[in-house]
Amino acid sequence: MNDASRSADGMRGPMKAMSPGVVDFLFRQLVAGEPPEDVQWRHEGVVLGEQAPGAELARRLTETDLDALTPLELFEYVRATQRLVTWAEHLKELAVSRYCSEEAAGTPASPNVR
Repeated sequence: MNDASRSADGMRGPMKAMSPGVVDFLFRQLVAGEPPEDVQWRHEGVVLGEQAPGAELARRLTETDLDALTPLELFEYVRATQRLVTWAEHLKELAVSRYCSEEAAGTPASPNVR
């Protein structure tokens, strides 16, 4: 029987995010009667969903292996990227506002600004 929902390399869609390690972890959590979320890592530092926007959040997002994330973690990852984009847009707006106010005041902008 040929199953069209499976690709040549295995599962597609949400199941692709379920690496063997994630499946093993979820199975052990189920057997132990624990929640499916990994709560132990919350004791190791600031979770990605609570990291303040800035350089540290950008670094952590860059270093994250998306293939290793559970669907819930992937959702939190997307929310963190949205917070970072909003923060960067705010910085841009402040810079443009300052630039425009200097030109309006008659002070020419420095040509050496990078």
